Amino acid sequence: MSILVRLERVTCAYDRTPVLVGADLEVGEGEFIGIVGPSGSGKTTMLRALLGAVRPLSGTVRRRPGLTVGYVPQIETVNWTFPVTVLETVLMARTAGRHLPWPSAQERRDAGTALARLGLAGLGRRHIGELSGGQQQRVFIARALLQQPQLLLLDEPTAGVDVRTRHEVLHLLADLNAEGLAILLTTHDLNGMAAHLPKLVCLNTEITGVGPPEAVLTPEVLERTYGAPMDVIEHAGMRVVLDRPGAYGDNVVRLPQRGTA
Repeated sequence: MSILVRLERVTCAYDRTPVLVGADLEVGEGEFIGIVGPSGSGKTTMLRALLGAVRPLSGTVRRRPGLTVGYVPQIETVNWTFPVTVLETVLMARTAGRHLPWPSAQERRDAGTALARLGLAGLGRRHIGELSGGQQQRVFIARALLQQPQLLLLDEPTAGVDVRTRHEVLHLLADLNAEGLAILLTTHDLNGMAAHLPKLVCLNTEITGVGPPEAVLTPEVLERTYGAPMDVIEHAGMRVVLDRPGAYGDNVVRLPQRGTA
């Protein structure tokens, strides 16, 4: 397997506060990897380091020469009232270095092809705020695909969406990966998303585990990652992660039973 990008003992910091420490990670051709961890654990920073958007304090990021990378931000950070259409959003990914302020006919055709590929044909003139959550996510994936990337990075692609949309996004990414696209995403969703991925990276400033779900979704690795005891059970051949009862103390509010004061 040819390596697309590699982190070697990478440490990143903001205002001298380390948020990613000593990270070693390889992403190879055709891989599908999920990064899991609590809020503030360095997941987005790891994506930004791989993308080249943040300079490491120490360590090295090695990319294959000529590597093209597509990036999909958290849709929760998008201003959905901004006056832009679906097609215009996709065309924001036009080839860097072009000086014309308007897209060429070929770029419009390419954008239309990307939208059609993701089931969004005919929606190019719609305002992005008029779409469903799943359609909005597909628009930003189409924008990333317009660059014909070899590696696709996604930051929390299922955050804030319903179960149906989560399944749609997961199946879409699986199809793109089956076509040969390497994918690396961050997610908080251990059971709905992470458990379905072939490879996981557990992260809490430092990497606490790397491997398939059955190897890293264990009570030991999860406690090192999330800082609290968690239970793991098998259901229908899948690993299911549960908060351990009483792990945070007995703070349950007990309501009076019916018929009692």
